[in-house]
Parts: sequence; structure tokens; C-alpha cells
Amino acid sequence: MWRDEYREELLKKRETAKAGGGKKRLEKQHEKGKLSARERLDILFDSGTFVEVDGLIESRIDDFHMAEKRVPGDGVVTGYGRINGRLAFAYSEDFTVIGGTLGEYHSLKICRIMERALEMRVPLIAINDSGGARIEEGVSSLNGYSGMFLRNTRASGVIPQIAVIMGPCAGGACYSPAICDFIFMTENTSRMFITGPGVVKEVIGEDVSSFELGSAKIHMERSGVAHFVFKDDSSCLKGVRKLLSYLPINNKEKAPETGSSYIDTTDILQEIVPEEQRKVYDIRKVIDAVMDTASFLEIQEDYAANLVVGFARLEGKVLGIVANQPFVLGGALDGNASEKGARFIRFCDAFNIPILTLVDVPGFFPGTKQEHSGIIRKGAKILYAYSEATVPKVSLIMRKAYGGAYIAMNSKSMGADMVYAWPIAQIAVMGAEGAADIIYKREIENAQDREKVREEFIERYRNNFMNPYVAASRGYIDEVILPEETRKKLIDAFDMCQTKSKYSVEKKHGNIPL
Repeated sequence: MWRDEYREELLKKRETAKAGGGKKRLEKQHEKGKLSARERLDILFDSGTFVEVDGLIESRIDDFHMAEKRVPGDGVVTGYGRINGRLAFAYSEDFTVIGGTLGEYHSLKICRIMERALEMRVPLIAINDSGGARIEEGVSSLNGYSGMFLRNTRASGVIPQIAVIMGPCAGGACYSPAICDFIFMTENTSRMFITGPGVVKEVIGEDVSSFELGSAKIHMERSGVAHFVFKDDSSCLKGVRKLLSYLPINNKEKAPETGSSYIDTTDILQEIVPEEQRKVYDIRKVIDAVMDTASFLEIQEDYAANLVVGFARLEGKVLGIVANQPFVLGGALDGNASEKGARFIRFCDAFNIPILTLVDVPGFFPGTKQEHSGIIRKGAKILYAYSEATVPKVSLIMRKAYGGAYIAMNSKSMGADMVYAWPIAQIAVMGAEGAADIIYKREIENAQDREKVREEFIERYRNNFMNPYVAASRGYIDEVILPEETRKKLIDAFDMCQTKSKYSVEKKHGNIPL
């Protein structure tokens, strides 16, 4: 029999590692409304499935009293387990140990778990709660970040990568989450910024708070950095679990299917979408009426809200939804919406998720502000993303489809597999009013009753050029359908596209207009 001291030594080291920074620091963590690194993993993973790895690794730095702060684990818990019954890897930074700062061995543990996730071809979840680079370890900490960025990039498009910000995430630490597919934040405890308030004041003399620089609200509504924001740690991690239920584990697999739960409400689509082109409505109501009941999961809900994107299920199968939102800016595409859409489309394409596009767009949003902020370059991104995507792509034109924005929203010649239109759809270079004013300018000016003649020309243009039957006669629309037929037509179209084969021109990669 082995001597008892072997067992005792091992159990003691395990206890020390699990204790992290100790009881007092854990209490401070809880006082701030934050869970511990291990408590977070307990919520993220299915009960009893998490397996820790590299739990006894320690920093080797003794300078600056580091020997007194050193504990097994080095401020990050890494491992694997099951989420919704499927394998996933994760790391969770421990703010109670040296502020969760990233040093040589802290980053080594993270890089190892990233490599294992990529080798096993399963999702990686990164829980960030860190004071940034560990200044006591100098360039070694910076080198650690570079190793993480490299692995994030290698894994991009191969496995889903999800970053969860549950405390400070500053400086270079921000860029690993930025390369990930989705970023989750909590309302009161998350902060992401490249330079802190002290640096901002020193450089430009401006006093700002960390809230103004990097709160969840700022990143959801203004910067577009965040994809989901939740009230607290627990609800946030449950949100991660929900998102993963829509995603395949890697780029070779399909998203998980579920049973279909649907209450037929397609008869109210005509009530939801007004015939009058200028009247607004909430596109989410259309999505809810057509997709499986309560299956829509919206992404970046409060950013570039004129374009709605997210995942939903149709007959239990996951689709990516891209839809104009008439309720905001009339559904026009601006620069931010174009980037938001392009990013989402490329994710769906990378992970074999078919795309449904719901079209009601008056054009690209006009104005000098948009022009000067790069609408040409940003708008080209959504064009590129749709053209590049090889997954099944189906479009439904509900009302307006004008100008370049009609082309951008997955038009037939841009590679859409099927394009449907409702009878009230209008497809043209611009609205009838503007077109009549240009085409029939002379006739209107020479008329005795200008307003009456103008209305007649508007109606003539609308009847002769804008109705969906004109586009259908040219082959730009596959079929004009009634609203109540929508769900069945979409089910049939995506079912037909299941065996769609991919093809591409041989090249290293394209050059998307970033």
C-alpha cells in the first residue's frame, strides 16, 4: 500500500487549486454580483460532466513577490464537458487569482485547450474576467496573447467560438473575443475597452468612466461589439447554452434538429404587413408567424436594428434569418446594417446553416453622413457575403425591393436558389413617385392639371414596371405566392436544396472589402 502522505499531498494541492484566491476574494467577487470561475462552468456544462485539465500548472515567476501570490491553476480553469449532451471545451478566468491576469502559464493553459477544441472539432467557450496582461511577467504575457489570436484565427470557420465577458476585458485581451463568432456580456459587470480611463485622460485630457468606454450597453447599441447582453452571470451562461442548441459542433456537421412545434398563424400575415408601402410594421411578427413557434433567437437585437438577424427553426431544422425591419429607418440598409448582415451570413455559410432572406427594403440609406462613413465599402460587404455563400439561400420579397438594396438582399442573379414574392411586392430601381417625376418630367410640367397627370403617370409606372409579375416574367422571381402559402413554400424550397453541392473557383481566398 502507498503511504497516506501521497494521497494527502495530492488532495491538498487539489483543494488549493479549487480555492483560487481564497475565501475573502471569493466573497468580494460575489459582492460585485459575479460568480466564481468554477461556479460559471457548473452552469455552462451539463451537471457533473465538466472535466478539468492542467489544474496544477503554476507560474514560475518569483519576482515582485509573485511567489506569495502563486497558486495551482494560475488564474484560469480549463477543461471539457457536455453542453446539451454534446462535447465542448472551455476556459474560465479566475479574477480572485492575481486579478485573473494573463501570464506565461495562464496563456499556455488557454492555448492548449484551444488546440484540443480544434483537434476534436467541437465548440470553444471563453469566459473572460481578467485584469489584462500580467505586468510582472513582461513580454511573456504579451506573447501569450499572440498565441491565442493565432489559434482563434485557425479555428475560425471550423468550430464555433463564443466569448463570454463577465468582468474587465481590457487592452490586447479584447482581440481574442473580437475574433470569436459571438460575444456575450452582462449588464453591470462586463467592461471591454482598449485603453482605460486613466490612459484616455493622459493622452487627450478627457475624463471618462469605464462605463462610457466599454459597458455592455455601449457595445450592444453603439459599437456593435456585443451580440447578446444578459442581466447577470447565470442568465448569460444559460443564454450561451441556448445559442449552442442552434449550432453544429463544427463546419462538417449539420445543426441539431428538433421536433416541430407550430401553431398556424399565416392567415394573419396580411394583417401584419400593410399593403400601403409607407406604413411600418415589426418584421419579427412575420418571422414568428412563419417559423416554428417561439423558435426565433435574435442576434444583436439593439444594434443596426434596421436589419434583423438570428436563428429560427422551420419544421425543426435551423435556418439563419436576414430580414429588413421597416420599423427602423423604413428598413433601409445603412453601413452598420450591411456589416451586421455580412458577418452573420458568413457565419451561416461557414457552418452549413441555410439562409432565409425576408425583403422589404426601400434602398441604401442616403445622406452625406452615410457616404462619408463608407457606405460604399460597407454596403459591398453584404453583396460579397451573399455572393460567396454556397449554403441553400431562399428569399421572400414581401413589399418593397428597390435599387441596389434589392440586389444586395439575395436577389436571384446574386445566387438565390429560390425567390418568392407576395402579390403586393414592388421591384424597381426606385419608388413609382420618384421614377415618374424623372421619366415623365416634361409631360408633367406641360400639363394643365399637373397633380392629376402626375398621379396618372405614377399609376402607369407602378402597373407596368413594379408589380411582381413583371419580374416573374423575366425570371427574376420563381413564383408569386399568397401570404398563407409562405410556410409551405419555404419548407418545400429548403427541402429541395438539401442536396445542393458546393463549388468554387480555385483560389487561396477572396478579398472581401473590409
